[in-house]
Amino acid sequence: MRIEDVYIWDINAKWLGITPHQLMENAGSGVARTIEERFGKGLKIAVFSGTGNNGGDGFVAARHLSFDNEVTLFLVGDEAKIRSEEARHNWEILKGLDFVEIKILKDSAYIRSLDLGGYDVIIDALLGAGTKGEPREPIRSAIEKINEYAGKAKIVSVDLPSGYPSAVRIKADFAVTFQWDKEEYGGFERVVVKIGYPRELYHIVGPGDAKFALGKKGEHKGQNGKLLVIGGSEDYFGAPYLASKAASYIVDLVYLAMPEYPAGRVGDPDLILRPVEGRNFTPEHVDSLLELAKRVDAVIIGPGIGLREETTEFVREFIKHCDRSLVIDADGLKALAGDLNVLKGKTFVLTPHAGEFAVLFGVKPDGPLVGKAELVMGKAREIGGVVLLKGAYDVISDGKAWKYNKTGNRGMTTGGTGDVLAGLVGALLALGNEPLRAASVGAFLNGLAGDMVKEELGENFTALEVAKKVPHAVKLVMEF
Repeated sequence: MRIEDVYIWDINAKWLGITPHQLMENAGSGVARTIEERFGKGLKIAVFSGTGNNGGDGFVAARHLSFDNEVTLFLVGDEAKIRSEEARHNWEILKGLDFVEIKILKDSAYIRSLDLGGYDVIIDALLGAGTKGEPREPIRSAIEKINEYAGKAKIVSVDLPSGYPSAVRIKADFAVTFQWDKEEYGGFERVVVKIGYPRELYHIVGPGDAKFALGKKGEHKGQNGKLLVIGGSEDYFGAPYLASKAASYIVDLVYLAMPEYPAGRVGDPDLILRPVEGRNFTPEHVDSLLELAKRVDAVIIGPGIGLREETTEFVREFIKHCDRSLVIDADGLKALAGDLNVLKGKTFVLTPHAGEFAVLFGVKPDGPLVGKAELVMGKAREIGGVVLLKGAYDVISDGKAWKYNKTGNRGMTTGGTGDVLAGLVGALLALGNEPLRAASVGAFLNGLAGDMVKEELGENFTALEVAKKVPHAVKLVMEF
């Protein structure tokens, strides 16, 4: 696991109803329990806390340890800067206790003059994993002061030694880290304690995943994703339009390539329409669309494209020669069914429902969640890409890991919500996300937008209403 996963899991835990207060309580009590298991009770303990959540874990550890030990809490910094609600809550509790001595250290000169000689254990809860570069004052002086007692007192860090990985860091005997060992950590002993994350968090998609996927990087038009949607036929124009509309809320530019006949029915200034000759796609259109694909970051192919023989041939030829990340949806999937070899070496997401999955792979995905997930994972591994199986719970895998999404409701059985989903996945690919994250977050946002529509309108609504709720879903995620 990576440090990034810590933030995602914390946000997704909150989404599941597990509060940051609970997690901080469990983390701090885990630190206290580990210290007493290692060193016993009746100790003289100094806890050095910063003003962030790492410091908050220190506040909780100090309270738990105060029951059987003599504890002094040193707050390094200004108490007005204690950031989170849960850290402040635990600070206020400590201030009301008579058997925990509190000293506030704002001045580096005073820190340098401290004598910690009488302490058996020093707890370092100064800085967490999110800090960059060398620590600044007064934290730097606190680190240097604690290090003077390395080898004399036991030094225990919360999550990781403060200052790590810079040269100015705590010389800890060990760190108590939470739930799992982080792959970025090295060079110090770690004790892993559980803090109440349920198993769901390995697999569930939530706002934490979405927050990381939706970050905009550029400041100029086109730097935050360009997408090409290829779809539509003489019979259908709504499907590619819905995919494009949903995507337009997330990326800077959406090109919509359609045969000229259905293209004449689309008039939306947010989309760049690229009509091609005729009523349906044929192999003659491959070269011009490959040329257009060079100007974008990702391509969606399939919504409303139809199943004519020449169109199926066009889809296969285009995919075979396209070097962009692809979302293959709807009739595009049926075009592939007879020849999955065209996917070799490609970066892609397939978005089948249960029926399309059976057509593609010759096996119907049913049964309980884990069994279904293992089937999807096996097929994703076989074809070397990502499969997003749509259903009451969407199941997503890249062949190595699997995710599932619980957002969405019965109102989303209405036609077109799958096209909105394809648009979101394509947009997230165009933003530069790897396919498993793009597919997972696309499913989450699609269902979340649908749930927001249901809240307003009940279970009777259209796919266009879901597409129009996408910016509201994104806003909710970014503020969560």
